[in-house]
Amino acid sequence: MSEKSKQIEGRTGPWEIVLGLEVHAQVASNAKLFSGAAVGAGASPNSQVSLVDAAMPGMLPVINRHCVEQAVKTGLGLKAQINLKSHFDRKNYFYPDLPQGYQISQFKHPIVGEGEVIVEHDDGSTFTVRIERLHLEQDAGKSLHDQDPNATYVDLNRAGTALMEIVSMPDMRTSEEAAAYVKKLRTILVYLGTCDGDMEKGNLRADVNVSVCRPGDYEKFRETGSFSHLGTRCEIKNVNSYRYIQQAIEYEARRQIEILEDGGKIDQETRLFDPTKGETRSMRSKEEAHDYRYFPDPDLLPLELDPAWVKRIEATLPELPDAKKGRFQSQYGLSAYDAQVLISERARADYYEAAAKGRDAKLTANWVTNDLAARLTAGGIEIEASPIFPDAIAELVQLIEENVISSKIAKDVFERMWNGEGRASEIVEKQGLKQVSDTGELEAIIDKLIAENPGQAEQVKEKPQAIGWFVGQVMKATGGKANPGVINQLLKSKLGAD
Repeated sequence: MSEKSKQIEGRTGPWEIVLGLEVHAQVASNAKLFSGAAVGAGASPNSQVSLVDAAMPGMLPVINRHCVEQAVKTGLGLKAQINLKSHFDRKNYFYPDLPQGYQISQFKHPIVGEGEVIVEHDDGSTFTVRIERLHLEQDAGKSLHDQDPNATYVDLNRAGTALMEIVSMPDMRTSEEAAAYVKKLRTILVYLGTCDGDMEKGNLRADVNVSVCRPGDYEKFRETGSFSHLGTRCEIKNVNSYRYIQQAIEYEARRQIEILEDGGKIDQETRLFDPTKGETRSMRSKEEAHDYRYFPDPDLLPLELDPAWVKRIEATLPELPDAKKGRFQSQYGLSAYDAQVLISERARADYYEAAAKGRDAKLTANWVTNDLAARLTAGGIEIEASPIFPDAIAELVQLIEENVISSKIAKDVFERMWNGEGRASEIVEKQGLKQVSDTGELEAIIDKLIAENPGQAEQVKEKPQAIGWFVGQVMKATGGKANPGVINQLLKSKLGAD
């Protein structure tokens, strides 16, 4: 991506955006971070709340070992430093949906340190986003403002749910890069099985830090590490879709540029994105760390990890997206683009591998990423719930490979498969869709056409592309079932169009 494409033209000259993200990922766990209460969406309000979550007097938190393991696994997947000793702190703030009056989080000593994520641009080029830290913390409850015009209700089902906050360095320069980073991060987490990545339910959401600066200032920041070269940032809280992330960034950058060009200054604050209006609005002034009055949680000992335990977790890591992409290219001969599309969702990659076993890899990829994907998207169906199983796609591809049916007929067969009319071979047999490759039968049709259309036949000798007319007529005569390869071969031979 060129430097010019990262610039926004203002009235007083060009500006650049600088972006850092704090992604909150809900840990895939059956219980909360410090209690045994169940985790899961859809339960009736306040039905998944333990005495610990409700902050009843005398209740003490007990760390969930599985949540710690999930955080370590995520750190390893991000090629990050695993800190064998970390601390839990109390982060004090007062909201109705935070019954303790503080959040148990990690501040100076997180469980995971520096790492990196390699992210793909749409054109296939890549950029690296540095991870500053990953820490564990508990989620707050939820305030419900739409149940009563005169009151706010509180649902504590979410209170105490384990979150991983993944903090990036300000390494993104455009809204597209920010969305691509969250997309890649989500893919990694889903592959690891440490977060389900459901953004619609808020299980993965981003706080987006936006600032603007003049060209050259970002490079000074990278050289010196001093944030003084960057503009004052504003944080946009809890954005839960790729599209909203981009819209929020673009609006906020423009807002800041207009203020600066009018001679104003940017106030460091927390803002919310209103997707209906497509704009950000002020929520509160941005708190610094000392405003939260962090201090070590007296009810929790420092978290110490056994190096051998971390090694055992590392040994269980699955094949991650970048490694799978490389393997798909080398093992199946796929292009970087096709491999990227297939590995972007773990379930799609697994489906493809099951379907491609022993089949034409490129042809199988086309069916999975085009026809099947289009049908699934139109029906709002996840690939795991596809009514067409991988072995059925493999059978369809085999029929094309063996010239039993043409690619055109295959599309009709696929539609019938989708509608539940049976497997590909059954449909072909029942509907009489086998491709006509009998040279004797096709020669008779071609000879008749040439005899009846001598002018067209002569034209082919002068203009070889005119052979297409004959191909169309043969296909019409056979109801579209003639083998195009055999037709072309016979026509070229008989019309001297070689």
